[in-house]
Amino acid sequence: MSIIIVCVVAFALIFEFINGFHDTANAIATSVYTRALSVGKAILLAAGMNFLGALVSENVAKTITSGLVAVSIEEHVVLAALLGAIVWNLITWWKAIPSSSSHALIGSLVGATMVYTMGVHSVKWDGVLSKVVIPLLTSPVIGFFIGFLIMKGIYLFFASRPRSRVNRLFLRLQVFSAALVAFSHGTNDAQKTMGIITLALITGNLLEPGSGVPLEVKLMCAVAIAFGTAVGGWRIMKTMGGGVTKLEPASGFAAQTSSALVIEGMSLLGAPISTTQVITTSVMGAGSARRLSSVRWRIARDIAMTWLVTLPATMVLGGVMVFIIERFL
Repeated sequence: MSIIIVCVVAFALIFEFINGFHDTANAIATSVYTRALSVGKAILLAAGMNFLGALVSENVAKTITSGLVAVSIEEHVVLAALLGAIVWNLITWWKAIPSSSSHALIGSLVGATMVYTMGVHSVKWDGVLSKVVIPLLTSPVIGFFIGFLIMKGIYLFFASRPRSRVNRLFLRLQVFSAALVAFSHGTNDAQKTMGIITLALITGNLLEPGSGVPLEVKLMCAVAIAFGTAVGGWRIMKTMGGGVTKLEPASGFAAQTSSALVIEGMSLLGAPISTTQVITTSVMGAGSARRLSSVRWRIARDIAMTWLVTLPATMVLGGVMVFIIERFL
């Protein structure tokens, strides 16, 4: 195994670890904010379910491995893509902005490939459109409306029930919805890194194309994302938990349930979506069911701008990393 591939695996696991603490808030922020779970229990639950979710499917990993790049690239291009995504994740984590680790990795891979081949024809743009861009635009909208509808249904069904009793019920239900979100996060986010490592092994002639993700790669990525989850992303949690809208146990449950449904559905389609986007808009949808003014639209606007900037910004970062590696290393 070459040094470059060793570096790819090492930085891929670092990326997965960062992805874990960067996106921890996605799965557990609402549960902690509504006090359905203590911080410690929420972390343990999210870490365990992230680990399990990372082992159950390969659909998203296959998209990363063979659905985005039309040429045979070298290992250092994969390494450059990882470095670009890591830089972007750290920048947005430091700024406490819930950005998309998924699109950071994809954008960086596309940009690195374009610079490596000195052209745009090396990218499967139809795959980028159908598996990345369309889900990027539709999954947050779907999350918003499902969160809105679930919360409206809760208002209608529990309108005559005592509020204290309703809160107690949904505090318990939030434990299950938080577990489901963490599980779905593992099925989607962890697979992107599995796909990157598998792609590096294929480019290094250590694995046959189409042979799937090796079990040891699945286990490494599952452990990395679970460990990163255990470290926690508390800077982003403040924004996700209460910065977008005021949450109660019922709205927290609605947001988490709608998020999990959308993420699982997209994972079945092999679409590497942003769990951050889906959960944020699901929170907004649940909050809007009470009244539109309850959502802090200025914060939502800032988050949306970061989403739109992520792909082009990471394409530049991935390209810069390829240039640096080829010129200096």
